[in-house]
Amino acid sequence: MDFSEDQIRRYARHIILPEMGGTGQARLLQSRVLVVGAGGLGSPVIQYLAAAGVGTIGVVDDDVVDLSNLQRQVLHTTTRLGLPKVDSAADAVAALNPDVRLVPIRARLDKDNIRAILRDYDVVADGSDNFPTRFLVNDACRLEGKTLVSAAILRFDGQLSTYRPGGPCYRCIYREEPPEGSVPTCSSAGVLGAMAGTMGSLQATEVVKELLGIGDSMAGRLLIYDALSVTFRVVKVPRDPGCPLCGDHPAITDLSAHGSTAHVCG
Repeated sequence: MDFSEDQIRRYARHIILPEMGGTGQARLLQSRVLVVGAGGLGSPVIQYLAAAGVGTIGVVDDDVVDLSNLQRQVLHTTTRLGLPKVDSAADAVAALNPDVRLVPIRARLDKDNIRAILRDYDVVADGSDNFPTRFLVNDACRLEGKTLVSAAILRFDGQLSTYRPGGPCYRCIYREEPPEGSVPTCSSAGVLGAMAGTMGSLQATEVVKELLGIGDSMAGRLLIYDALSVTFRVVKVPRDPGCPLCGDHPAITDLSAHGSTAHVCG
């Protein structure tokens, strides 16, 4: 790929990295990433992927920008209150990097549309904030053979992992959705705004690594971050032979058990 003078200047700090070089930067410009949610986690993921020159970024979100979002959703601004988040994201990306095409998908993911939506992308980054969406995205990625980079935040805690085809999946950690109301949400328990930046930046880093095939993947490992004690802990996540999705005798072979719609806000 021949870079323009502007592109050489824009991506200079990438191109001089031995692990990336011009070949890696060209690969990013040709890559396609789907980001689920343009909220707290999706904001830094979208910003850093766009800044890195990931050529096509699909963003799924059906919500609009609300004043309560701005404490952590740094992609959006006060002037865009009431605007669909996918349109706000498109404005932000257009201002940041004209090399990047953002595909706004203003919709709720469901068992009927998700597989067609994610099919055209290389990697999926899940930034949703609820279990129905997380399980739906995990199951759809596994059935479509897509790599999923997933992060989660609550209060002062964060988690991050990557789920590759053939390896352990989200259900190897959490077999089934917890009963509704049994686990607090950010809206009920709160979240430190900067936590979204920390975990979203880590998530974007892992997406870039997966696109380029560099470094040690988080596949088969779970990162646990405690902001109050400033500790990072990594635990191994083996594939569960009894997992209903990726185990030796999978019971989940389609998405029929999922509900009709799922929220994707964060």
